[in-house]
Amino acid sequence: ENKIFVAQHPLLIVANRTATLVCNYTYNGTGKEFRASLHKGTNSAVEVCFILWNTTKISSSSNKEFNCQGIHDKDKVIFNLWNMSASQTDIYFCKIEAMYPPPYVYNEKSNGTVIHVKETPIQTQEPQSAIPLWIMVAVAGVLASYSMLITAVSINYWQKSKKNMYHQSDYMNMTPRHPPHQKNKGYPSYAPTRDYTAYRS
Repeated sequence: ENKIFVAQHPLLIVANRTATLVCNYTYNGTGKEFRASLHKGTNSAVEVCFILWNTTKISSSSNKEFNCQGIHDKDKVIFNLWNMSASQTDIYFCKIEAMYPPPYVYNEKSNGTVIHVKETPIQTQEPQSAIPLWIMVAVAGVLASYSMLITAVSINYWQKSKKNMYHQSDYMNMTPRHPPHQKNKGYPSYAPTRDYTAYRS
């Protein structure tokens, strides 16, 4: 009696939205034309994609809601799925059919493969690159504020120093001076004689 047996890996974890499901099968008949299909759900209600082949030709097709392609390789069929979403997490079954010549034979339902599609975080890389960027902006802001503060203090100190130097240099000799030729007329002996010749026109 012609029979087809299918073996699948029980679990696939999908982290990059791409899955490769391998359906290994054995067939002891003489069929020349085969059809392999991938079905989704516990009752296999949704046909995801299929591949049809014989000794000279291979053709395949995919459900419009999936990105799937089947490849036949000796005693196995490989289904590649890409751009998967978390909502497509489910159990998937392989079905192998011997279409021609008669008798028509297909495998009994296998245990299936649970494909678990992990939710991909939106913009995973940007927050990681934004952290050092914010740190750099914050540090630059602090340094700029500190520089402005130091500059303001320095200018203020310089202005005060300049003002003090101006007041200190503004000094007039208020020591009384006696006119020439009157050294002994009531002026202290220490007072120098003022020279008025410099002021004559």
